[in-house]
Amino acid sequence: MVPTQARIVMLVDLDYFFAQCEELRNPALKGKPVVVGMYSGRTETSGAVSTSNYLAREFGVKSGIPLFLAQKRLEGKDAVFLPVDYDYYQQLSDKIMSLLRSFSDVLEQASIDEAYLDVTKKTEGTYEKAEAQAQEMKATVKREVGVTFSVGIAPNKLIAKIASNVHKPDGVTVVRPEQVKAFLLPLPVDAILGVGKKTVAKMSEMGIKTVGDLAKFDVQRLVEVFGKTLGVYFHNAAHGVDNDPVQEAGEAESIGRMGTLKEDSRDLDFIMEKINQQIEEVYVEFTQKSLLYRQVGITAVMTDLSAKSRSKTLEKPAKDKETIHKAAWELFEKYLGETDMEIRRVGVRVASFSKEEPQQQLLTRFFQPKP
Repeated sequence: MVPTQARIVMLVDLDYFFAQCEELRNPALKGKPVVVGMYSGRTETSGAVSTSNYLAREFGVKSGIPLFLAQKRLEGKDAVFLPVDYDYYQQLSDKIMSLLRSFSDVLEQASIDEAYLDVTKKTEGTYEKAEAQAQEMKATVKREVGVTFSVGIAPNKLIAKIASNVHKPDGVTVVRPEQVKAFLLPLPVDAILGVGKKTVAKMSEMGIKTVGDLAKFDVQRLVEVFGKTLGVYFHNAAHGVDNDPVQEAGEAESIGRMGTLKEDSRDLDFIMEKINQQIEEVYVEFTQKSLLYRQVGITAVMTDLSAKSRSKTLEKPAKDKETIHKAAWELFEKYLGETDMEIRRVGVRVASFSKEEPQQQLLTRFFQPKP
């Protein structure tokens, strides 16, 4: 019998997912730098890189950089630039998640290209079986879908997430409980989720360069500098402590996405770039379910890890992306006027659903007023 505290958690990270999907759709792209971009529409090159394949990354093209800069760095390299196609990526993601679910006790989808799996029972609590299962999962997804992914296997979500980044692409990294300290302590402090550029700079001033430095640092001093919530989180994370369970999402009362900004910010345009990506994913999900929404909400997680939510109820149900964007913009604009603090994570959601009536669609289609 597996002890209740002994968990085995996997983090599956689909390798350079959007670009890999494009390579799968068009095999002629293999061997070329591929960049998938979020185009703003202002000019032909305005927008930001969403995902690039590893060939493009060799030339310094990474997520978040401006598209014009990516084009400059790949000039003369036979590179291919493509717009984001969320519908296609979502279809592949759904198929992959369905396959992964059969290998897990519980699956928690973190985003379109990431999922946590609790496999404690499936593997009878042994890391040997977990590693063998990871290889079986990879072979199954490669065979059925054609996509590769990297896996971190560890006693909790925090370590599994960090481990998944070690051997990329298409790798497996196992960190057993007795290996956590040796694995974690030498890493740069920004390996911990939530430690961004500004926090790195502040910690550097305090003499904290590695996770080991952070683990040795006085927790009371961390609380004084970063606040209670964040200070305690940094202390626990540096010691590899994370009791957050892997939780399957229930029947959705709302559909939303959360994500961490590239850096802490109060810039509304910068925040909305992230929100627009999330809106695309949310839109695909509620459209597939033929839902109308009547409420739009936002969430902002501040630099002290406090979370603030705001929402707006519409006069009538809607089903378009533009309404979500407009409401999210207004809500963030208003909230930024209420606080001086910078935002670390942002999210958008829709709720108060009703079903889109097919009969109503038919009536609208066939009984148009004559001109």
